[in-house]
Amino acid sequence: MLYLSVKAFHVMAIISWMAGIFYLPRLFVYHVEAVKDPQTAELFKTMERRLMKAIMTPAMVASWIAGLWIAYDMSFFGDAWFLWKLALVIAMTAYHVFLEYCRFQLAADRNTHSGRFYRVINEIPTLLMIAIVIFVIVKP
Repeated sequence: MLYLSVKAFHVMAIISWMAGIFYLPRLFVYHVEAVKDPQTAELFKTMERRLMKAIMTPAMVASWIAGLWIAYDMSFFGDAWFLWKLALVIAMTAYHVFLEYCRFQLAADRNTHSGRFYRVINEIPTLLMIAIVIFVIVKP
């Protein structure tokens, strides 16, 4: 019963993390395009900070904790599929950190990227997610 509870918590945390990971770059696009209006830019800074601090980072931490507990409990650390999945989750975490860096740059009004840049990088988590799900479900 504990395993299933932790697994359910893990899935919920991942859904929350991924929702934020998909939405934050979209906010960056709107932020960059609204930079001429200081009031709107400040609103986006607040939205971006709250999304990262209140949803994305806690969900990422919860995903890691629950995922590592499951991996340990089920002895997945020796399985090749799990090691590939782990590498991809590390890449997703690096992407998360990169988004935080971009958020800091936007908050300090030092952004050097275009809306197009944020639209393009928003495809990265989709590709990572597809690969992660394949490794978890198919276990190649």
